Amino acid sequence: MRNGKTSIWRQYLPTAVLLLIIAFVAVWAFAVGSAGRGSAPPVNAINGILLVGIGLVAGLLGGIIGTGGCSVMLPAIHFWMGYPAPIAVGTTLFAVFFTAVSGGYGHLVRRNLDVKATLWLGGSGIVGVILGSWLFTLLTAHVSLLGLILGVAFLLPAVRMVWEGLRRGYKPRQEGSSIPEHTRGWAVLGFIIGVLTGIVGLGGGYALVPGLIYLFGAPVYVTMGTSLATMIPLALVGGGIKLAQGYVALGAALFLAAGTVVGAQIGAAVIKRFRPTTLKLIFGLYFLYVSVKFIASYFGIMIW
Repeated sequence: MRNGKTSIWRQYLPTAVLLLIIAFVAVWAFAVGSAGRGSAPPVNAINGILLVGIGLVAGLLGGIIGTGGCSVMLPAIHFWMGYPAPIAVGTTLFAVFFTAVSGGYGHLVRRNLDVKATLWLGGSGIVGVILGSWLFTLLTAHVSLLGLILGVAFLLPAVRMVWEGLRRGYKPRQEGSSIPEHTRGWAVLGFIIGVLTGIVGLGGGYALVPGLIYLFGAPVYVTMGTSLATMIPLALVGGGIKLAQGYVALGAALFLAAGTVVGAQIGAAVIKRFRPTTLKLIFGLYFLYVSVKFIASYFGIMIW
């Protein structure tokens, strides 16, 4: 019984610590009036509840399919709540750091994470984020074209995952506890993901998950945890840069973060209740949505 209590304490202590940190920073943010650059909507009781709810859904989805939830939070606060696009990008990327820490740790204690791969991906990803953040200042006029390229590039893995998830007779290979080692490949993939994170402001899980599965033959469950853990340094550096540039509505980001840290723990806890083929169907459909959204936005068609 004692071991069970210790295990539960070990699993959820970081979540409690993160929530305390969020509360402390929130008090400080409201005391100094930090709201980010531009006309971000004020955070009142109703907006706060909405932001926590959006964060909870994003964290739950991220904990299950291995993404930070940017693709959920960003369109929600931009289209539903009226946050300007630059503020929405910076605010959600900042909040994703908390999602990644909570979900990544949740997967670590459940052994759904390859530590060595995470270190290689995250280390090279930091360099990529710095470069991508610099390139963003030079490529602002071409961001929509980049979105089109990303959308087309990820149509293939999205369709493949949906297809494998729907095949009744499909038998996935044996799930393992680590990713087949390829340190140079990890470094290259991490760097590319970092550059994309710095340029388009998303956490990178939408690209990292299919990359690990189809380039390196990663087990599905381990991919989820490794993806989230890799996003910790990427979101920290990328979100920090956006904060320094004034593109983070700190109050809103903290409400989002409070929801995501709880949702990510729930997602990490229930992930193994899904079969690998079911998971592939879930995030295959999700990535298909992201691909279509990227492509449609290039032609001026906004999809939630």
